[in-house]
Amino acid sequence: MCNLFGYSNQFCVDPGLSLSRGRSVMAEPDYLEGDCEEMIKPKKLLNPVKGSRNHQDLHRELMMNQKMGLAPQNKPELQKVLELRKREQVLKAQREEQEAHTKRSDLEIELMKRQQKLEQLELDQQKDEEEQENTPEFVKMKSNLRRTKQEANGEERTT
Repeated sequence: MCNLFGYSNQFCVDPGLSLSRGRSVMAEPDYLEGDCEEMIKPKKLLNPVKGSRNHQDLHRELMMNQKMGLAPQNKPELQKVLELRKREQVLKAQREEQEAHTKRSDLEIELMKRQQKLEQLELDQQKDEEEQENTPEFVKMKSNLRRTKQEANGEERTT
């Protein structure tokens, strides 16, 4: 059947035969079998960029720098940020370790506790003042009236 169309037998595949492992479906070219001097054999095309002297010199320099560890610092922004965070974490851990090594006396610890309590009281007072400033005038007057009424009731009970 293949010979009817002018194909040689090597291009015809019998559908009943299964291909063995390693044998390809593609037909192999004729020029590989015999050394025909008359036929032109294909050659791989040269890349003009890779063939240029400047490109070769640049490539050689980059390879040498990479081997020596002098690669250019053109890192992506994400990688730079991650390295910065890691460095900061290491420094923070070192500082905490140093603070742990420098033991504080009981007096220093007690003074720090008192300072924290004072700071907390100041913050509470500031919050109360802000709340009083933000409350409407009629609410302030109502609380004042309640207070005066309670004081008046307290005086009547004592007499």
